[in-house]
Amino acid sequence: MSFLQLTGLEKHYGPVAALGGVDLDVAAGSRTAIVGPSGSGKTTLLRIIAGFDAPDAGTVTLDGARLADGSTAVPAYLRGIGVVAQDGALFPHLTVADNIGFGLAGRDPTRQARIGELTAMVGLDQSMLKRKPDELSGGQQQRVALARALARKPKLMLLDEPFSALDTGLRATTRKAVADLLAAEGVTTILVTHDQAEALSFADQVAVMRDGLLSQVGSPRDLYLRPKNAMIAEFLGEAIILAADVSGGYADCAFGRIGVDDAGRQGKARIMLRPEQISLAVCPAHSRGAEAALADVVEIDFGGAACTVSLRLPGVPMERLSLRQPSTELPEIGSTMRIVIRGKAHVFVD
Repeated sequence: MSFLQLTGLEKHYGPVAALGGVDLDVAAGSRTAIVGPSGSGKTTLLRIIAGFDAPDAGTVTLDGARLADGSTAVPAYLRGIGVVAQDGALFPHLTVADNIGFGLAGRDPTRQARIGELTAMVGLDQSMLKRKPDELSGGQQQRVALARALARKPKLMLLDEPFSALDTGLRATTRKAVADLLAAEGVTTILVTHDQAEALSFADQVAVMRDGLLSQVGSPRDLYLRPKNAMIAEFLGEAIILAADVSGGYADCAFGRIGVDDAGRQGKARIMLRPEQISLAVCPAHSRGAEAALADVVEIDFGGAACTVSLRLPGVPMERLSLRQPSTELPEIGSTMRIVIRGKAHVFVD
């Protein structure tokens, strides 16, 4: 049984449909990431789950309790849901200790012990408790916000772009620390993010949102390797999309004859390869004209450890193919290379 169940959620702002009927099941203790372009409805969905907005139609059920049913909704403060916003939303006039303990009863004899426990839990030093938020780094502020959200032991944690203001290195370490903490506490979590790599690494389940609907929901691996369509494929990472004739588990395309992941598909289709499935090999002169796909190196963009090699397939009317290659294995501009495919191409459903 789902811990969180969203059924037929709709929300309109005048003539604009922010949500057009969203269904989503979230298992207890799991981490779900919701990704999609700006304006796709991600924040609206999160606000309805939190109780900040009510849906026009549809239901929100958490741990068997109905939180929203159309325009009737349980107030946010009664839902037992923690929220961490993009900027942390800490109270600037309060100390770290008072921010963390904001939701705890002031006369509770265990309050100070709980604040100390939460401080240690999010990896902050006890010496920081007397500081104000402006004396902390961005990553430290987000840890305080997380501790405050965990203080009342929420059933569900909602993370709204919580790492986007952090620099790249700090973002990765903070994300890993937060994921480990939430997993250890067994807190069911929903993350809204624009960062596809962040969603794929953080979540057990990824939901891609577009135009107020969920286009595809599944494990990170399934969505990355087996997206339903080109939009999802390109949104989740670099993708090479080709027209092909598919038959008997193989596709005839610009790269020659390659295996596909749908043995039952027949006829014309579009297929996808991820760039990491493609590598270059030296092409001996005697192999030219063989069945293997050949490509001419037309440009190299040196980038240190990873460089971009631009290729053109002779006789194929397509845009240049760009591949990342290690700097130790760069071909010469003007040379002809053999294209080597690893694994199978994915055939789009639609």
